[in-house]
Amino acid sequence: MAESDMVHEHIDTVDALMAHYVAGSLPEPARVLVQSHLEIKPDNRALVQDLELLAGEALEETAGTPITGRDERLAAIFASSAPAGATKDKQQGVFPRPIRDLVGFDADTVPWKTKLPGFKEYSVDIDGCEVSLMWIRPGRALPAHTHKGMELILILDGAFVDERGRFGPGDISVADETLNHRPVAEKDRPCIAFSVLDAPIKLTGSFRQLIGDLIG
Repeated sequence: MAESDMVHEHIDTVDALMAHYVAGSLPEPARVLVQSHLEIKPDNRALVQDLELLAGEALEETAGTPITGRDERLAAIFASSAPAGATKDKQQGVFPRPIRDLVGFDADTVPWKTKLPGFKEYSVDIDGCEVSLMWIRPGRALPAHTHKGMELILILDGAFVDERGRFGPGDISVADETLNHRPVAEKDRPCIAFSVLDAPIKLTGSFRQLIGDLIG
């Protein structure tokens, strides 16, 4: 994966992520992650709507530019078909529709690859980001690590716990080079997550702990 900034400005909170989503400055995988978060856990829909309202008000205050061929353009817009995804999704799945559309799989058809004992992954590069689906065995700890860039993780099923607390279905973990963490899947069920990274991770922790985490 080629290293690249996820956005031109730093993101360190979920609120900042929502603001970049409204501004349209996120790469496609991160935008899909936010859309999926709002579908699973609509807590932030009010925030997004408020930000969109503020953006609309700012746009209205901006001096407009006359549109050439206005009538012809309006006729073309009204004659066009609805954009893909505009209609209600009738086929429900474990994964939110935006993720299914992006990767082409649902939970039961992902071509998982075992990376470590108790840890499976499917990954692909999209828009300069490493996009991954992760399956973590109940109680499994991932090796302690920090980040050379931004990491966004959306929990789809199950949960993990790290130094910051618990992340369950619909929660977003925002991590960067200031965070050194060791996510551990809860013991009652596997943790399934969708992640977007714009740079590789860096393993940390003692040699003994690293060997233990790699063995699982």
